[in-house]
Amino acid sequence: MKAYLVAGMRSIWRLPMLAVVLLMINSGYQMQETGNEQSSIKYLALGDSYTIGEQVAEADRWPNQLATRLSEGSDLSFEPVQFIATTGWTTDELKKGIKEVKPAKGGYDVVSLLIGVNNQYRGYPIAQFEKEFEQLLKQAISYCKDKENVFVVSIPDYGVTPFAKSREPEKIDRELREYNELSRQIAERHGIAFFDIYDISKKATNDLSYVAGDQLHPSGKMYGEWADRVFPWLKKRLIQ
Repeated sequence: MKAYLVAGMRSIWRLPMLAVVLLMINSGYQMQETGNEQSSIKYLALGDSYTIGEQVAEADRWPNQLATRLSEGSDLSFEPVQFIATTGWTTDELKKGIKEVKPAKGGYDVVSLLIGVNNQYRGYPIAQFEKEFEQLLKQAISYCKDKENVFVVSIPDYGVTPFAKSREPEKIDRELREYNELSRQIAERHGIAFFDIYDISKKATNDLSYVAGDQLHPSGKMYGEWADRVFPWLKKRLIQ
């Protein structure tokens, strides 16, 4: 009888301990799952009207289209893209805009830079662009957790748009090619990817569906093709 009572007491005490062990195991598993969850990707887009998407819906901005496509059919999750970009900005104005916003150093997973068309449009010395573009690229690199996820996009040729037909399109083309070559060289010097979308912008010569309602800026369709050009490279960078 005594032995039976002792055995019974042991069984009773075992039950809470078993429950505690199971709870610990379950909690550990849940903690492990939480630890493996991928945090949302932070993308900082620096630029001017071509980055902020003048005349197009917010969803049609090329950085937003890029983030959306990368999220579709994958485990990638993006926070809303942060823009430091305003229509009409030159390189010095972008620098001032960045200074006001004060983005976090090393706070972003992806950073893009597209700037310079307004330097050309206003007739600024190209030496100013060269100096300030390199400064901006160095800043872009400092904001990214991984330098390999910083990229530059070339300036499109607005000379082919209806807006520019009476504004010496050949001169615009010649000067923008010079600007783009400088930005390509600077990007290459710093080991940064450079995406040339100049050929895509030329499609607006004979197809106005590539031009927004103001007859100057790109349409969402054109921005989509810019995003397509960057997409394979960035997807490979982010899914490793």
